[in-house]
This record gives sequence, C-alpha cells and structure tokens, in this order.
Amino acid sequence: METKGKHPGSYIQNSGTSPILAAWFEVNQLKLLYRQGWLKRGIEVAQCESVAEHSFGVAMLAMWLADAHFPNLDPLKVLRLALIHDLGEVYAGDITPSHQISKAQKTAMERAAVQKVLGKLTRGHFYLELWEEYEENVSPESIFVKQVDRLEMAMQAGVYQKMGDMDLTEFFDSADKVIDWPQLQTLLNELRGGGH
Repeated sequence: METKGKHPGSYIQNSGTSPILAAWFEVNQLKLLYRQGWLKRGIEVAQCESVAEHSFGVAMLAMWLADAHFPNLDPLKVLRLALIHDLGEVYAGDITPSHQISKAQKTAMERAAVQKVLGKLTRGHFYLELWEEYEENVSPESIFVKQVDRLEMAMQAGVYQKMGDMDLTEFFDSADKVIDWPQLQTLLNELRGGGH
C-alpha cells in the first residue's frame, strides 16, 4: 500500500499510553493512506486523496443529504457511521478489487483492525457494533451511508475528470450499481451528465 509515511501507530509502543491517545495515533494512519484505486488510475500522488479525506467527504455529504432529504434518519448515527466506515483500513489498508482478495478475507482483515483500534476504548464495543452494522448493511442509516460512500467516490471521480484528461466512467458505473435511493441517483445522474 502506498502511503505518505510510516504508520503513526508504530510510534506508540508504551503499554502505559492512554487508550484514546493510542487509538488516535492508529487512526492517524488514515491521513497517510492514499486511496489506492486513484493511484492505479493514474492520479498523481500530489493530487491523490487519503482515506481520511474520503471519510471526511462521506461525513459531510451524508450530513447534508440527511438534513435535506431524510429527516427520519438518526443524524448522529449517520455521522458516526460515516466517520468509522473505513476504520478497518488502519491496518488492512485500502484494499481494491485488483488486490484479488475475497470479500470474506477483506472483511476479516478489516474486522481484526477495527477490533485492535476500538478494543482498547471504554466504549469500543459500541463503536465496533456500529462498524458491524455498516458492514452488514442492516439499518436505514447504514444503507444510506453505504450509498453515500459510493456517491462520494463518484463525486471525487468527477473532480479528477475535471482536473485532467481522463475517463473515470468505471467509478460512476460502480456507484450506479449500489445507489438506488432516488435522491442519491438524481445527484449521480447530474454528476454523470456534467462529468463528460
């Protein structure tokens, strides 16, 4: 996995470190971890977003969309899910289809990473349950955030297309396979129309 530097979790070796500080150093890895799919499509390192930047984008977009269109969703739960949905990448990395790892293997690797990071926190079980809820796609909020995750990816593809002369249609197509909420489909279709 291509990153900006050494895993920050490696700087916390002392077992006497507070759980929140240790978890924060580990999560800091997401700021350094490039979204590998963009690098594979030729996005230069200087322009490539990190996993943390993507998670921020998902949280912001989910908040706006929930406020505008989905008053029945729990807004705090939406934000929590958006912020933790990629926590497994702290140790598993940003696994893309080109890594040829099965969905079960990917989930197991990410679950182990999430447990390692969250297991030390006082309410770690609560956050782990939220992460599991997102993975299992079982609540309206988790379904919503999963679709917003793909929408944000497509929006980022739109940004990269505008920045350079490249065809990132595959990212729009990938999002289209997951997004079925009409308000989100409308945005994706608008993006598609303006992206080419």
